[in-house]
Amino acid sequence: MDRLDEVNAKLERLRTLMEAEELDAVVLGGATNFSWITAGGDDVVALASERGAAVVVVTLDGQFVVSDNIEAGRLAEEELQGLEFELVQDEWHKNNLVELLDGVVTGEVAADGDWLVGASDYGDEISRLRWSLLAPEVDRYRALGSDVSRCLTETAREISIGQTEHEIAGLLTGKLKSLGIAPNVILIAADERIAKFRHPLPTANKLDRYAMLVASVRRHGLQASATRIVHFGDLSVELREKHDAVMKVDACFCLETRPGAKVNSIFSHAVQTYAATGFANEWRLHHQGGACGYAGRDYKATSDTAEMVRDNQAFAWNPSITGTKSEDTILATEAGPEILTPAADWPTVEIEYHGQTIERPDILIR
Repeated sequence: MDRLDEVNAKLERLRTLMEAEELDAVVLGGATNFSWITAGGDDVVALASERGAAVVVVTLDGQFVVSDNIEAGRLAEEELQGLEFELVQDEWHKNNLVELLDGVVTGEVAADGDWLVGASDYGDEISRLRWSLLAPEVDRYRALGSDVSRCLTETAREISIGQTEHEIAGLLTGKLKSLGIAPNVILIAADERIAKFRHPLPTANKLDRYAMLVASVRRHGLQASATRIVHFGDLSVELREKHDAVMKVDACFCLETRPGAKVNSIFSHAVQTYAATGFANEWRLHHQGGACGYAGRDYKATSDTAEMVRDNQAFAWNPSITGTKSEDTILATEAGPEILTPAADWPTVEIEYHGQTIERPDILIR
């Protein structure tokens, strides 16, 4: 399947939804949906924005990309080349997106959110169309996951005692950017800050004994997350016990994530595993992750999540116990979970869960 075939398969999904809902047009303004519908295109200028620099319009018999003249040239040459989208543009200072949309949109209109006046909000329905990944998307995901894992390993093996969290974050970010990977979230904690904060933004705090490196990143629209922990010198008994336990919980999450499984059931099994390992209440201190793909998390799993796992759907689980954490991005398949961010040049432990085994990343001792 080439890129044009991939786009056409996604347009077919979208038009099937449109016909079922009697819609004449769908307007996609989210950066996640631009990347999805264009098979890896990127219209993000400001990394922190959920909206890109262009809007995609799909009708029953056509597809358009609407943009101002600042972005149109790059989009045409670098993101849309070879794809059958008609580019609609005007000069930036006119600020006339609504008028441009009026030129290609008629009838019953839906949008990927509540941002477009007069359009019905079909954000959830459109999001679900992305969840089962096509073969080319899986290939791109594997390449991304491998690169992310390698960047984390190289960083963990190069850092030294006395470096600040800012310096560690800079080293990791540089490696990611050199491979065309956008760092959505980089969390770095050293020593006491690992136990103190679940979302440790990097600070001037200096590394003394151990560090936690967290990367949540994007390339070609796909988003991957992984966590690694590096320790200088022998582990304490307490940290060893905690990391053994969190790997067990992570193994539960991964192995329970199979097509057709109820997400609230997966969550319930993980909560039971927390209790069985002696850390019953730790799940209450931080979310446990959930479905991902073109979003960092399409949803975070809870006991109330009614969704079911789809075939070839990506998940990033991130169980944590105070002072440690285990996280990778996986793909749910009929053959079992495939780890998309496999530990590279990193110690792993084979964890047994209900007769099944899976490798999880251990703490790297230096």
